[in-house]
Amino acid sequence: MRLLIVNPNTSSGVTARIREAAEAVAHPGDIFTVCSAAFGPELIVTAEDTRLAVEGVLAAVAAHRAPVDGIVLASFGDTGADEVRALRPGLPVVGIAAAAYAAARTLGGPFGIVTFGTRLAPALRQSAERHGHGDLLLGVEALDDVDIGDPGSVQARCAGGLADLARGMAAQGAASVVLGGGPLAGLAGKIDAGLPVIDGTQAAVGLLRGLTRPQDGGPPAQTDLPVDQAV
Repeated sequence: MRLLIVNPNTSSGVTARIREAAEAVAHPGDIFTVCSAAFGPELIVTAEDTRLAVEGVLAAVAAHRAPVDGIVLASFGDTGADEVRALRPGLPVVGIAAAAYAAARTLGGPFGIVTFGTRLAPALRQSAERHGHGDLLLGVEALDDVDIGDPGSVQARCAGGLADLARGMAAQGAASVVLGGGPLAGLAGKIDAGLPVIDGTQAAVGLLRGLTRPQDGGPPAQTDLPVDQAV
């Protein structure tokens, strides 16, 4: 399976985390190309950040000329998903938020979201509702706002607090927990919370694995875009 995995943020540290998370669930023969948006913010927080990030994502997708079987957008805003689908029609495009919430619904029961800053919590709640999973969302718990600094180091600095939040969600009756935020890629497997902790990047890879089977007669990989579709 050949995937293009785009971090809509431009933080190289976050992109490295996303790469590690994806490679941890790779199968023999998989080819994962992981990159940051061509330009834009290090961390998407505001509406203007989102606008710039979408443009950067489209530029990164257009610049990738090798054949791919699917595209993962590794931010919890699923940043640029509709625009990328328009650019690459017929190619599966999955955002990590959509994949994570689908995994939580598959596991069954209520789920919670934990994240590393209170200012991110409202957008994560809206994201779950927008994707049609608000009925199962138990709540969103966040660490008190901290100086984010390098987004690539957030999970190392916040791992203990996030684990405590996940255990608190379990105590409230959650059947699973979603780690909300691209910078948390790869952390789920390191948290022992007494319930499944879902990594959005890994959930997206798993979802695309079920949709793309090029070696078994599935949809062919898409190759170069026509010149007039380049961004």
